[in-house]
Amino acid sequence: MKKILVTREVFDETIDFLKSHFEVESNQSDRIFGREEFIVKMQGKDGVQTSSSDRIDAELLDKCPAIRAVCNTAVGYNNIDIDACTRHGVMVTNTPGVLTDSVADYSMGLVIATCRRMTEGEAYLRKGEWKGTFLKQMLGQDVHGATLGIFGFGRIGQAIARRARGFDMKIFYHSRSRAAADAEAESGAVYIDKESLLRKADVVLLILPFTLQTQHFIGAKELALMKSSAVLINMARGGIVDDAALIEALRKKQIWAAGLDVYENEPSLNSGFLELDNVVLSPHIASASEPTRKAMAMTAARNLAAALSGADPPNLLNPDYRKFLKP
Repeated sequence: MKKILVTREVFDETIDFLKSHFEVESNQSDRIFGREEFIVKMQGKDGVQTSSSDRIDAELLDKCPAIRAVCNTAVGYNNIDIDACTRHGVMVTNTPGVLTDSVADYSMGLVIATCRRMTEGEAYLRKGEWKGTFLKQMLGQDVHGATLGIFGFGRIGQAIARRARGFDMKIFYHSRSRAAADAEAESGAVYIDKESLLRKADVVLLILPFTLQTQHFIGAKELALMKSSAVLINMARGGIVDDAALIEALRKKQIWAAGLDVYENEPSLNSGFLELDNVVLSPHIASASEPTRKAMAMTAARNLAAALSGADPPNLLNPDYRKFLKP
C-alpha cells in the first residue's frame, strides 16, 4: 500500500477517505513542522497533502525521491515550486472552484467593513468610549454606487463582480488576459488598463495569483495613483502588495483605508499595521467556512487518490510532468 503524509490537521472524514486508499501519516495535532523534520517525515512517502504553509522546492524533492504527487489544500500554490516538481516528475494539484463563493462573500464583507469602519467602531465601543451619537461620528465611505476595480478576473474575481452588482457598483477589471464576452456581460465588468483602474476606482480589490510578475504589483507608485478617498482590499496573497509602502500611504492618508486578509511573510505581520486605525486586519480566513474547508480538504484528498492510482488527477497543474518520468 502506498504511503502518504498529511501535513496539517484535516477533517475526520478526509482521514477516513485517505486511509481507505493509503497508509496515512497524519498531523491532527496541527503542529507546524520545521524544515528538517518535514524532510524526514517525507522520506519513503509516495504523496503528500500539503497546506499553504508547506514549502515544496527542488532541495526537498532531491531528498525525497519517492514523492510522486503534491496535492495542495488551497487554490493558491505559491508555496510550491511547480517547475521543480515538473522536472522531478511530480504531479501538483490545487483546489479550485470549491472556495469561490465563500471567498467572494468574504471579499464583499471586507469591503463593507473597511468602507464603513466596522472594526474601528467595535473597538471604540468595547473601550467604553461611546457616549452618544452625533452627526459626524465615524464617517465612512459608501459601498453602494461606488466604483469597484478588480485586479484578477478568474472564478473568484467574477463572483465578486456579480455580488458587487447588487450594490449598484460600477465595475472595472484588469487581468493578464481579457475575460470572455459572456463573463463580462454577466458581471457587468469593463476591462481597462492597470493605471486607469487605479485612478478611477473607489475600491481597488486584489484577487490575482502571486507570481514573480505580480510581486509588489501594488507599491508606492501604484498607491500614488489612487484617489485619496480610495480603499485597497487584498484578498489575494501576501507579497502582491508592498506592505511597507502601504503602511506609509495609510499613515500619510494618501489613500483612505485598507482591508487585508493576507500579508507579506505571514503569519508574521508588519507591526506598523497595528498602529493604524484606517486598516481592517483579517488572519487569512476568507475561505474559512466549515463547508468550504471540508470541500477543500476532500478535493485535495481525491486529487491524491487519483494521482497515485496511475491516473491524472482532476486539478493537475503541471501536465508536463510526464516528460520527466523515469522509464
